[in-house]
Amino acid sequence: MYLTMYLKNRALQAAMISSFAMFCQQASAQTTAPASTSTLADTPSSMRPDMGKLTATGGVSQLEGAGGGGLTPWALITGYGTRDSYGANVHYTQVKTQDYGLKTYGVAVGIADRVELSLAKQEFTGSLAPLNSLNIQQDILGIKVKVAGDAVYDQDSWMPQVAVGAMIKRNNGIGGLGALGVTNVKQLGAKDDRGVDYYASATKVFLEQSLLLNGTLRMTKANQMGILGFGGDKEDKYKPMLEGSAAYLITRKLALGAEYRMKPRNLSVDNEKDYYDVFLAYFPTKNVSITAAYATLGDITVFNPTNQRGFYLSLQAGF
Repeated sequence: MYLTMYLKNRALQAAMISSFAMFCQQASAQTTAPASTSTLADTPSSMRPDMGKLTATGGVSQLEGAGGGGLTPWALITGYGTRDSYGANVHYTQVKTQDYGLKTYGVAVGIADRVELSLAKQEFTGSLAPLNSLNIQQDILGIKVKVAGDAVYDQDSWMPQVAVGAMIKRNNGIGGLGALGVTNVKQLGAKDDRGVDYYASATKVFLEQSLLLNGTLRMTKANQMGILGFGGDKEDKYKPMLEGSAAYLITRKLALGAEYRMKPRNLSVDNEKDYYDVFLAYFPTKNVSITAAYATLGDITVFNPTNQRGFYLSLQAGF
């Protein structure tokens, strides 16, 4: 199922790139064609990104690739395309704590401000012996669908924008610990190396107060987002986890916010802690955003009881 959805996602991206290339060729031809030739206005609006949404209302790229904050997805659809268009972006994120590092990079597409598709890869590494050669990679395919409301334009109503989504995750095994005989997350007590997170998000933007509020309910069995597998020797069932974000727009291009994310505790070897962060997001244009944060991730496995804290930096480029 994962491979089928992945191929469909790749095919969709290829089709969009092809359509955009055709549009560029048509636009170039029109600049030299006689007056009787069709104009740019005759090109269907669905073929070109209109970038019609307000700055920052596409969110940034979340650690698992979805549009939202840094830790949690929002109901907003990624990109700046309105309901008559589309948007897309690429991102690269680096998190560095005292003893671990996490890289995530990927692509996301927003279609008609209704559907979002994302593909991300995570790489988790260690820097403290004996885990200094640790390398765990995970692939994440995401889908999100807006089902009700509009976070920005329904200013005369308290109704938020609501979206539902899923993140299909595949852990690719544990690298760097072969000398210890550990190559798979199941050897740490996880029940599976694949899993799916299901979530519902509600987001509201209060323009007059320059405030964004988001709440997410996630059903998950993932240990450390799936980096340590799914389910465990203590628990192996879906549990509801609450997540929240609040952001204040200091200016039209600068947002200050904070996030919280509950975590399950499925493994005996990992007394997993909830995540927190404080972030600053800068949107110099609609094509680029830069997000910096300070995050608290708790201790990761009983083999290293240090409370992991560190800096988060993310770059997103798109339209």
